[in-house]
Amino acid sequence: MSTHSFSLFFALLTFACWAAIALIAALYVAHRRRPDGPFAAAYEEVARLALPLAALVACVTMAGSLYYSQIAHFVPCALCWYQRIAMYPLAIILVVASFRRDTRVWWYVVPQAVIGAGFAIYHTQLQAFPKQHSSFCTISEPCTVRYVWEFGFVSLPLMALTAFAFIIVFVLVARSVSSSK
Repeated sequence: MSTHSFSLFFALLTFACWAAIALIAALYVAHRRRPDGPFAAAYEEVARLALPLAALVACVTMAGSLYYSQIAHFVPCALCWYQRIAMYPLAIILVVASFRRDTRVWWYVVPQAVIGAGFAIYHTQLQAFPKQHSSFCTISEPCTVRYVWEFGFVSLPLMALTAFAFIIVFVLVARSVSSSK
C-alpha cells in the first residue's frame, strides 16, 4: 500500500473521529435532557466503550506516526516530537486503564492530552499558514513541510489534534457514566 493510500486512510479516520465526537456530544445533551430516554441508554452504552475506544485511537495514532517516520521516512520536526511525547504514553496508559476499567484515569490522561493538543493546534496553524516563522523550525527539520495534505487541509498535526480531542472527550465520557452511578 502506498504512503498516499495510508494518508487518505488516516484522513478518513480523522473525519470519523470528529463525527464520533459530534455524536457523543449530541448523545450527552440528550442524556442530560432525558436521563431515562432512549438516547440516554445509547450514551451509556457508548460510555462503557469509551476507554477502549480512546485506547484504540491512541494506539492507531502511535502506529501511524511510526509508519510515517520509519517506513515513509518523513522527518519529524520538534513539534512532531512533542506531540509524540504526549501521545505514546497515552497508548500504554489507556490500554491498561481499559483492561482495569479504571475511569479515574482521566486525572492524568486529560492534562497530558491537553498539552499534546496545544502543540498540535500550534503546529496545525503553522502548516496551514507556512509563511510564518517559528522558533521550533530548523532548516533540517522544518515544521511547515506538509508531508500530508489531504482534502486541502488534513495534515499530520491535524490528525494528532483530532486524536487528542477524541481521547479527551472519550475519557471524560467514561468518567461521567462511572461518576453518575
